[in-house]
Amino acid sequence: MDEKTHQASRLNAVSPVRRFWTPLWVFGGLLGLVGLLAWGLTRNASFIPSPLVNQQAPPLEFALFNGERFSLTDYRGQVVVINFWASWCIPCKLEAPILEGGWLTFRDRGVVFVGVNIQDERREALAFIREHGKTYPNGPDHDGKITIDYGVYAVPETFFIDRNGKIAYKHFGSLTLAVLSKQIKELL
Repeated sequence: MDEKTHQASRLNAVSPVRRFWTPLWVFGGLLGLVGLLAWGLTRNASFIPSPLVNQQAPPLEFALFNGERFSLTDYRGQVVVINFWASWCIPCKLEAPILEGGWLTFRDRGVVFVGVNIQDERREALAFIREHGKTYPNGPDHDGKITIDYGVYAVPETFFIDRNGKIAYKHFGSLTLAVLSKQIKELL
């Protein structure tokens, strides 16, 4: 065997120490991944903390589907419920009658509801509004800026803004009547 062949075979040979430790590292890595997955499965997926809670709500001003404008600053002194939704979202369909019922129940008590439609076509969003009888203001987040400003992870998400313009509570997932009523009553 010439010198080049001998050096190449030495470089390609796996040392016994490396042969022993490599499977252990792979096994340890896989075990860590399984442990992380198991930990994640024990977490409550409906609670995703928001750093915005107890902070001033980000500015919110946008055009509604009916051509009017909505500005959060116009409602200072009132409780505001901001719901992020999409027509293709199954949980949004489940909570639509709850939100509409909440709007009808609390609008005369100084509570404002507004829907922010995201990642949707105008036609589908308007069909959703008609189908679910939404009468409170709704409008599209065309460029995603509102969604980003509020740190929305997925739809539906609902923010409860107190009379001073601070985010008091954020709910991830489909709202229940109990959660909606409790949050609004605490803010009134």
